[in-house]
Amino acid sequence: MKSSHEPPKKYRQFIERFPKLGAAWETLQEAEQEGPLDEHTRRLVKLAVAIGSLKEGVVHSSVRKASSAGVTQKEMEQVVTLAASIVGLPSTVAVYTWIQDALDKETRKD
Repeated sequence: MKSSHEPPKKYRQFIERFPKLGAAWETLQEAEQEGPLDEHTRRLVKLAVAIGSLKEGVVHSSVRKASSAGVTQKEMEQVVTLAASIVGLPSTVAVYTWIQDALDKETRKD
């Protein structure tokens, strides 16, 4: 379920409007790649952080990027189960639906 890694239109518009923020963001993304974790593992960690933040848009973005990096649905679902004891059951169910929504949307693009 690979997708193009093109950012959403609103993000691109924001970066065009605020190029210095875009440049700062790119610097942060470059710094994330330093260290021993491979892309696959980094995407799982970022998904876990997104889940912990309980921000739907961040979870959707993390799912898209993880999927593009080859992270499987089963791996993403395991991250959800690992987060359950931390975020609680109602939040876990919400996060699970956000992930399913993002995966469904990715499937419809194919």
